[in-house]
Amino acid sequence: MENEAYLALFIEESKEHVQRLNNQLLLLEKNPEDLETIKEIFRSAHTLKGMAASMGFEHLTALTHALENILDALLNQALDVSQEVVDGLLTACDVLEDMISSIEEGHENPHDISGIVAMLEEIATAQPQETLRKSVNIQHADSQRGEGETLYDVRVSLSDDCALKAVRAYMIVQALEEDGYIVEANPPLEAMGGRFQEKDLSFLYRTKQKESEIKNRLNSISEIKAMVVHPHSQSDGTPKKGDKTSPTKTIRVSMERLDHLMNLFEELVIDRGRLEKIALDVEHVELQETVERMSRISSDLQDIVLTMRMVPIEQVFNRFPRMIRSLAKDLGKKVQLTIEGESTELDRTVIDELGDSLVHLLRNSMDHGIELPHIRQQQGKKEHGTISLKAYHSGNHVFIEIKDDGGGVRYDHVSKRAVERGIVTQKVADDMTEQEIAQLLFSPGFSTAEVVSDVSGRGVGLDAVKSKIESLGGAVSLVSKQGEGTHFFIQLPLTLSILSALLVVSDEQIYAIPLSSVIETAFIEHQDIRSIHHKRVMDYRGTIIPLLFLTDILSPSSLQKKIAQRSFVVILKKGASLIGVVVDFFIGQKEIVLKSLGHYLSGVFAISGATILGDGQVALVLDANSLMK
Repeated sequence: MENEAYLALFIEESKEHVQRLNNQLLLLEKNPEDLETIKEIFRSAHTLKGMAASMGFEHLTALTHALENILDALLNQALDVSQEVVDGLLTACDVLEDMISSIEEGHENPHDISGIVAMLEEIATAQPQETLRKSVNIQHADSQRGEGETLYDVRVSLSDDCALKAVRAYMIVQALEEDGYIVEANPPLEAMGGRFQEKDLSFLYRTKQKESEIKNRLNSISEIKAMVVHPHSQSDGTPKKGDKTSPTKTIRVSMERLDHLMNLFEELVIDRGRLEKIALDVEHVELQETVERMSRISSDLQDIVLTMRMVPIEQVFNRFPRMIRSLAKDLGKKVQLTIEGESTELDRTVIDELGDSLVHLLRNSMDHGIELPHIRQQQGKKEHGTISLKAYHSGNHVFIEIKDDGGGVRYDHVSKRAVERGIVTQKVADDMTEQEIAQLLFSPGFSTAEVVSDVSGRGVGLDAVKSKIESLGGAVSLVSKQGEGTHFFIQLPLTLSILSALLVVSDEQIYAIPLSSVIETAFIEHQDIRSIHHKRVMDYRGTIIPLLFLTDILSPSSLQKKIAQRSFVVILKKGASLIGVVVDFFIGQKEIVLKSLGHYLSGVFAISGATILGDGQVALVLDANSLMK
């Protein structure tokens, strides 16, 4: 079990290092003379090699060693940063990513890395240069020492009864490499895998950390009997017990545990609602005060639990610079991607579902938006196009914007295609505004591409994006100006499981409408309900909007009720669309826990789930997107 836990940790951290390699290599491509970037790349590659060696993955170790050789030559300026070098290193990163994925999937057959290693060796020897070093000596380590860095001797002794010495060695290497660089190791890093049985480890370690910080970090690892940490210039051969450990500031928690915690808290929210209902019914002052206090505490707990599930959106954003670079080369375009707000946090569930939609939008901007360099020059634009990706919080939502400075939407072309595909009639198309025409791009099967390619033209892009974003409780729209570019807007809820909702009653059934879709509630007099083309509408602040009676939609078999002289209306909004929904009466606002209806009831129209109320009743949660359609 412990081996499995550390394998999962190895996979997670290896992915992070490969992503860091990708990002830093793209920076190096833009700034070939930046030695600090090369050092960062070398550090990540070296850390990954040490981790792979300590876990016994020989092929992964060999490939990262070949990477190190090139990076060492770059550091020593025996090799110049060229396009060939960057391309080769990025290709190696792709292979590393595939190898880590294979390990994650449990495939034990090693990759054939002879081809990629030979390519890296050829790159390393492409220019006249000194023989690449096989090991780092102390003098070279001193010369490479950055500002504020110190060279330490670190000696660690494992407990006599330590059963998994290779795992402990891996944890020690990982802890040291997190904030520094292992110059030498004894036994060598490559020997610290598989059946490793040594209990005494020593390292020559370069870092900006203080001696006490190194000890505290290592003290957090169990089954260490003794350690010595001192600057390399000193000599102290007597192992001594480390200082008292300081509390670790962060820990890793599996998503399964967080999901279980979230499920338990959802049950707590339901029981809290029941207690609030009981306290009101019995009219007991002391009980009501206790319940109110418990509600405040559980609200604070709710904020903490939800925050624990939040992860930075950079986990999705980080993969896009590499993708844009590859697409630009394939399409013969020059594009610069700028990213803002990558530290914006979003629920892990939403993050996991979001990636493909953003890929669709970015590929759309690359293929349909950004023009070829010579066309941009003819139009008086810069040769390099720009795509900006931005994320930010606002209220209980996260907004993501994708903007390009390309050619924009050709409204006449979109309108013509929509008529040809039977999406709208010519008469309707002639009366549509530019914004309405732009929304046609999200229609199923719609595409303006003349030729089907690997990038676009199959008519599944924007429709798939709209469906996915709406399934996450969000909305997507676009604004475009011909010749100046296109701007996509995505709105997403911070979390999917606990919602603020408006409780309403229709035909004696309680429904919950997510407040994220509600603009306002109102009353409407009978004489203000109009009929246009046999459909009911109402005047909402000078705009004619559709009017739906919830009873007609969800209880069509019930007896038709006579329209009251005064009706309750909920105004809903999704994107640019507005709609009025008539209900019997309002109950009020409530925090609810959204529960799935299960496989057999998942296809019920306009219902996205259910929730249990304080009195034990079940309320169905309305899907505003379905009502809009």
